[in-house]
Amino acid sequence: MATITGGEVVARILGDRGVTTLFTLCGGHIAPIYDGCLNHGIRIIDTRHEQSAGFAADAWARLTRNIGVAAVTAGPGVANAVTAVANAYQAGSPLMLLGGAAPTDFIGRGALQEMEQVELLRPITKWSATVGDVRRIPDILSKAMRTATSGRPGPVFVELPFDVLGDTIEESSIRMPQHYYATAQIVPDADSIRQAAEMLRGARHPVVMAGSPIYWDAAHAVLAELAGTLHLPVYLNGMGRGCLPWDHPSFLQYTRSTALKQADVVLLVGTPLDFRMRYGESISPDARIIQIESDGVLIGQNRDINLGLVGNTQHLLHLLLDVLKTQTPDWSDWLGQLRNAEQEKAEPMRPVIASDAIPIHHYRFASAIDTLLMNDPSTILVGDGGDIVAAVARVVRLREPGQWLDPGPLGCLGIGMPFAIAAQSYYPDRRVVVINGDGSFGLNGFELDTAERFGMPIVVVVGNDKGWGQIRNPQLAIYGQDRAVATSLGDTRYERMVEMFGGYGEYVEQPGEIVPAIQRALESRRPAIVNVLLDPEALLMMQGTGSYVL
Repeated sequence: MATITGGEVVARILGDRGVTTLFTLCGGHIAPIYDGCLNHGIRIIDTRHEQSAGFAADAWARLTRNIGVAAVTAGPGVANAVTAVANAYQAGSPLMLLGGAAPTDFIGRGALQEMEQVELLRPITKWSATVGDVRRIPDILSKAMRTATSGRPGPVFVELPFDVLGDTIEESSIRMPQHYYATAQIVPDADSIRQAAEMLRGARHPVVMAGSPIYWDAAHAVLAELAGTLHLPVYLNGMGRGCLPWDHPSFLQYTRSTALKQADVVLLVGTPLDFRMRYGESISPDARIIQIESDGVLIGQNRDINLGLVGNTQHLLHLLLDVLKTQTPDWSDWLGQLRNAEQEKAEPMRPVIASDAIPIHHYRFASAIDTLLMNDPSTILVGDGGDIVAAVARVVRLREPGQWLDPGPLGCLGIGMPFAIAAQSYYPDRRVVVINGDGSFGLNGFELDTAERFGMPIVVVVGNDKGWGQIRNPQLAIYGQDRAVATSLGDTRYERMVEMFGGYGEYVEQPGEIVPAIQRALESRRPAIVNVLLDPEALLMMQGTGSYVL
């Protein structure tokens, strides 16, 4: 009879779920997983830090709307990946972290790289478990993947001791699950849908806030139809960015605060009332709230709502649209008011967007990135930083879901190169550009080595203001120049670093040279850095204009 190892069983389960790529940093504890993956054509991409492997798996999950998998060795390997797991937990991303462990006979005896891993990961995962026997691998891995992708997505952790991975078992004696996750959707009762429709019909100033579930549930088309049919103002956050193209008549960006304060009905679609919504206080206290979520736990968080609906956002919006079509409201006047206000809100940015001043203003930098995107609308942008990413997010015009990737609500730095590696792996024929602050670049910039080894022509554009600007600017305003500490960086020539990996680099001081330099970097078809020198005081001077904070 044929026998197989635990590592082979892991690979088969992953392959059956459609996993084609594993992100990792090598370790002896997990070597059997590699061997199994090679048997099943699962690509192994090894990074230079376990955190990067976790970040890349998070991005893979977002891009594929499927499980993303990282495997790391025991002890420090798992500990190094904790930040990536925490980021996925806050962002609602179905990352599965596989962690090696000492052989079970040695646990508790001071084995190499031994530590309590399952409990460490439990607070930042939807489920954290260990496998004690090779025969349990299929059940535990299938439960982990089902847990990660059900309801609101999120990360899971599975610990796999070395002896469990290396053990052999008769192939015929092990059950390999094939159908172990739900395919049907939760459908609210028709009365609840009608109630939501009536609340909207009675509104004079409705507002839609659409978040990450619009992306996860592929609800962008129905959102566009709903908004376009009814002339509803729509604001996007999280992975919802790009789910309405920038030129859709209902898409608004700068007037969210104004609209929410004047709103009488707010439709929250996958938008938790967390810090991004000022815990519900950004909405008028008199407004009625309809909240749609994939997880009922998020309904009514921090503020009472009038109607809560739980289920797939695409399906729910279709049902709502079908009811509203029978008596179609028209909020074009209200939308027009907000559109005019958008123009006023954008006014302070126009002079600096067009400025040729040196050093370069952040918004001038952002306009160059927007030009790049207009020249090639299929470009994927990864935002990794503070002020520079906030500036770019306010200016760039996105066209499609998944075109913009950022860490999410944890605000985690260092995701840039790892996210880009996942994006370039999944979309080898599309351009992938990282927008890095000079601070955030230092966390995982060495992954340019990974990009070179795997032939990925990722371009990193560093917005270099020689400091941790998002912290330094408020620090200067509050404490003054003499007491602004721990927030300055050097005038570093980051573009020279990529040369040691065989990549392409340019240093830019002139605003008009940003786009040509990025184009040359893209045309090099090598990993590249374009280091753009920015004005450290530019955004500090714009505070109070309404253009500084997203």
